Amino acid sequence: MTAGAARVVADGWGWRYAGRRLPAVSDVTFTIEPGERVLLLGASGAGKSTLLTGMAGLLGDADEGESRGSLQVDGSDPESQRGRIGLVLQDPDAGVVLSRVGDDVAFGCENLGVPAEDIPACVAEALGAVGLDVPLDRPTAALSGGQKQRLALAGALAMQPGLLLLDEPTANLDPDGVQEIRASVERVVAATGATLVVIEHRTAVWADLMTRVIVVGADGGLLADGPPDEVFLVHGDALAEAGVWVPGHPVGLPVLPVRPAVDPADAILAARALAVTRDRRHAVQRGLDLAVPDGEATLIVGPNGAGKSTLALTLAGLLDALDGTVQAAESLRGRRGRAPIRWTSRELLTRIGMVFQDPEHQFLTQTVRDELAVGPRALGWDKDRIDAVVDALLERLGLTALAAANPFTLSGGQKRRLSVATVLAAAPAVIVLDEPTFGQDRRGWIGIVSLLQEEIARGTAVVAVTHDADVIRHLGGHRIELTA
Repeated sequence: MTAGAARVVADGWGWRYAGRRLPAVSDVTFTIEPGERVLLLGASGAGKSTLLTGMAGLLGDADEGESRGSLQVDGSDPESQRGRIGLVLQDPDAGVVLSRVGDDVAFGCENLGVPAEDIPACVAEALGAVGLDVPLDRPTAALSGGQKQRLALAGALAMQPGLLLLDEPTANLDPDGVQEIRASVERVVAATGATLVVIEHRTAVWADLMTRVIVVGADGGLLADGPPDEVFLVHGDALAEAGVWVPGHPVGLPVLPVRPAVDPADAILAARALAVTRDRRHAVQRGLDLAVPDGEATLIVGPNGAGKSTLALTLAGLLDALDGTVQAAESLRGRRGRAPIRWTSRELLTRIGMVFQDPEHQFLTQTVRDELAVGPRALGWDKDRIDAVVDALLERLGLTALAAANPFTLSGGQKRRLSVATVLAAAPAVIVLDEPTFGQDRRGWIGIVSLLQEEIARGTAVVAVTHDADVIRHLGGHRIELTA
């Protein structure tokens, strides 16, 4: 195990990815003293994740990109200090290494040469700290997105790092999970004195734990640097305008009303005695009777691992039910009658659109503009109509400057906005979204939620899996609450 808190020094540091014209982050200068707890903020695309990855020594060599200035951990290049650094990535799947939970948490300890007899205790302590109560032999592939986030954090904590770097550690967690992760990180840094740097849009969750806030500017440099209360008081309005979540700043969108339960006979989608499954053998949920009304929001809520994503995929027609039925209304079926529906991909485009939890699962092309045009082109729209729809979505979601970029090179928040936009482009009657606002800065969140409010006003049925209380409040509509 490593011991002692780490010191991080950046001096005019920046990084430009290979193949990109502009740097991801530039001209960053700061010194993080041992034991400081830093909340790293900035608008989506400002380079926060790149900066964190640079601190971890994982950006790669000259083939991967070009660096400027210097970035050091304890006076050396971060690459030479990796044994002292624990990193939890924005994408929980990227942090999964081995096929079983216990082995995955133990991986870092084994690489650091921790005595074999000490590793089981480290693993158990780390899993307990993050609240991941599953068997050690549970396949990592069987975990939900939120459970994978806990797993990644447990793997980092087990190494007892001198520098703990967390990139959106609560993005896909339920409210109880958010508090558990927050509490576990607090316990770890209190016990070890480790230096902590956290990227998180939920600023209110972390602000009172932090000794400092550093805000990265989208055009380079820092927008603010200082104690949390001072930064938010002095720079709050400017930061909110720049897209940073500032505690207490309202989003300025209408709150839509909660609706009573809908009669299945009036629903655009209705399920009876539904059992949903990922592996076609074991049910995640059984006996679900539910109705999705047309022209309103339906919010699927509940704890991590309850089967919310599985239900969403089943309602979208992308997973077969283990038992029971999902019935589409006549307005959605067209002339197919009541027989089981097997729509072609083109037919599905105008009926049900799905935004996956992982945005990269739905990207198909080499540029953002082409990605947005996939659905409209498949529907045979003319070029002028396609260009008008694509340009409007690019502008609305702050992606215009990235129209020629490869979708896979975008930041996490930009990928999410693109994935939502690709579904909206084809104007389906039903939109199913899995965590539509995760990883969003303030501007991105407002852009997505306002677009969904407009879709509801136009008569679109919106089904959203979410842990975001503000999304639930601003979309209103109906609730489907699942229990673990």
